[in-house]
Amino acid sequence: MYLPWFGHLEKTVTTHFHVIHTALDDYIPFCEYFIIPYLLWFGYVGWGIGYFYLKDRSEYFRLCAMLFTGMTIFLIVSTIYPNGHYLRPTTFARDNIFVHIVKWLYASDTATNLFPSIHVYNSIAVNIAVWRSDAFKHKHAMRCGSAILMVSIILSTMFLKQHSVFDVVTGMITAAGMYMIVYVNNPFRLPVRQEKYEQKLHRI
Repeated sequence: MYLPWFGHLEKTVTTHFHVIHTALDDYIPFCEYFIIPYLLWFGYVGWGIGYFYLKDRSEYFRLCAMLFTGMTIFLIVSTIYPNGHYLRPTTFARDNIFVHIVKWLYASDTATNLFPSIHVYNSIAVNIAVWRSDAFKHKHAMRCGSAILMVSIILSTMFLKQHSVFDVVTGMITAAGMYMIVYVNNPFRLPVRQEKYEQKLHRI
């Protein structure tokens, strides 16, 4: 459902959209080296889903709840409020492999359908799962590494001119709201209790 919906938006939202821009965007320079953490996002999110599915099923359900709900919110917003920006540079001060990768990114990904930033939102969701999971409770290097990667990915969206500061802030706000729902109110307590109940039965 998500990919066809997003693909439709990418094809239809091309010129007639609400322009996203903040004054802070003009002070953030373009830096092609941030393409590295930007692309690491795909592996980071994929790893998070796969790891927690195998190692911490209750955390997996919470992570999926955040990811799927965030994607749904993003698609609904993009459908109701078509948006885009004109932040991308047309010329580049340097010519290196990183610039070439950025050019490929620009050619394959339109500067539309931007907020809340899914790169930002999903990175926060995975990092929350890492810090909340008992599997990483005593693995401080992994937790810190996850946090550093999350911050790098968030910064990359702005330094690559893929997103406005507005997209980043709305991504953070959305993640904070979903954290309150998924972790504080925790609608997944029942499956967790069921799992513990099954473990007790197994011991008997």
